[in-house]
Amino acid sequence: MRELSVPPIATVGPDEALTDLVARNAAEHPTGVGLRIQRGGRWEDVTHAEFAGQVAAVAKGLVAGGVRAGDRVGLLARTRYEWTVLDFAIWTAGAVVVPIYETSSPDQLAWILTDSGARAIVVENAGHAATVESVRDQTPDLGPVWVIDDGALDVLTAAGADVPDGELTARRTTVTADSLATLIYTSGTTGRPKGCELTHANFLFEIRNGMTLLDRYLNPDGSLLLFIPLAHVLARVLEVGALYTRAVIGHTADVKDLVGDLGRFQPTFLLAVPRVFEKVFNSAKAGAESSGKGRIFDRAAQVAVEWSRAHDTGGPGLALKAQHAVFDKLVYGKLRAALGGRCAAAVSGGAPLGERLGHFFRGIGITIFEGYGLTETTAAAAVNHDTALRIGTVGRPLPGVDVAIAEDGEVLLRGGIVMRGYWRNEQATREAIDEHGWFHTGDIGELDSQGFLSITGRKKEILVTAGGKNVAPAVLEDRLRAHKLISQCIVVGDQRPFIGALVTLDAEALPGWLRSRGKDPSLTPDRLREDPDLQAEIQAAVTEANEAVSHAEAIKKFRVLAADFSEENGTLTPSLKLKRAVVMKEFGDEVEALYAP
Repeated sequence: MRELSVPPIATVGPDEALTDLVARNAAEHPTGVGLRIQRGGRWEDVTHAEFAGQVAAVAKGLVAGGVRAGDRVGLLARTRYEWTVLDFAIWTAGAVVVPIYETSSPDQLAWILTDSGARAIVVENAGHAATVESVRDQTPDLGPVWVIDDGALDVLTAAGADVPDGELTARRTTVTADSLATLIYTSGTTGRPKGCELTHANFLFEIRNGMTLLDRYLNPDGSLLLFIPLAHVLARVLEVGALYTRAVIGHTADVKDLVGDLGRFQPTFLLAVPRVFEKVFNSAKAGAESSGKGRIFDRAAQVAVEWSRAHDTGGPGLALKAQHAVFDKLVYGKLRAALGGRCAAAVSGGAPLGERLGHFFRGIGITIFEGYGLTETTAAAAVNHDTALRIGTVGRPLPGVDVAIAEDGEVLLRGGIVMRGYWRNEQATREAIDEHGWFHTGDIGELDSQGFLSITGRKKEILVTAGGKNVAPAVLEDRLRAHKLISQCIVVGDQRPFIGALVTLDAEALPGWLRSRGKDPSLTPDRLREDPDLQAEIQAAVTEANEAVSHAEAIKKFRVLAADFSEENGTLTPSLKLKRAVVMKEFGDEVEALYAP
């Protein structure tokens, strides 16, 4: 078993808790701006003292509403300022936060509320409240429901007006580093979601050992615009981490106007899933093609990639530097402006980014630090950063994290970031965390000689062809998704004679491609599936993807689907991971068609 241990650079005291961050900022930097909130299209500053006061007032309201120390409180809302206030208010009341994706179905909501034993819940709007009421008969422990859009924070503040400060002090004494901070339910790509028990120590260990790697961007002069759901563990860690480093936090849930929000907020740092970066690239490419500048953009993209690669092999030569400088004025500057103009770096999580895309963004002046982790490891267990960057990998282990590669290739993790266990599920906990403290991730990976980790697939998703060839689908899927016309794909072939793929089309990129081919831009995927030009375009993407694998692992046939995979149709999780079992069931006929004689 290959193993690498990195010593921690920070520890966590036994009596520390996440609420200390708010108290420290208010005491030491009361007038400093900690957050910004959108009101009427404008960003308004919120000082650390103001934020701490609001957190305390809402916490008193929760106490008045019957929330006891140790109670679980649900939090269901989009990414918004109130989410962060409530997160810390629930902790200040001595309780445990149970985040729930606002897109959750009634069945998922009922399961999480019931399994966690939630005693109360805060939701965003009346529709969410109605959904909660529709499953109340399945949630016997559930008490009050507060609605953010109906003034929940003001209602709670008023309700807690008579709760003395001493009550919050008393609640704080019930919380230690080992106390449960949150129950985050896994996305559930298979089976019922399991509640990951993350403690205050888990979060504090993660941010103290991890945020120092990003201190060039997330510091008192830096800022972070959050738009990924805060129910996602990585967004949550960066929320807490930004408060720790005193970087200014903004929130936006309206991704339709994301470019506008980025321009107005001007963050120095971003968090996004790979699909967001793919869309930025593909939109820029489509825009260039529609204005007759497609060749210029393609050359600019190639120069950006070459410039980035050159930095890993001794630096760019004079000719490449000159070309890069030209395209910086013509192309790259406009792309940076679209991200607010001040953004110098970002973290990509949730799925592999792809080496070419990583080099492209680094080449235009925005380094994307790809990392790796799970809900069970309080987000990042490894990450690339300025002093240890290898594009195409997920970086080196964080300080305080041990990584091992088991004999079968599975990635094992150990350290202060690993969860306490699965809520009320001892069997699952024993299966995930062995007697030596190693968490078994289920991912297949490799460690190189310099300690950089690469993830090559999922243990349960390895395909074994009828000829006995083991194939990791992630390599092919990542490369296919990089194509401007492809939204999602799934590689199939388990116990089949060859590898195939199901592909969906990107609804935003499709009209521009149709126009460029002299076709009706209103044509939909179901009418285009067999179009010869489209088939040729996708085949070219498949051929390029196949260059990364052996002939036996290559995609031999593909089918274009009439509909995209999405969270709404149940084929993607809220964090945009593919639910393979659901896709294989729902599109079983399409798979069979791949292998029809």
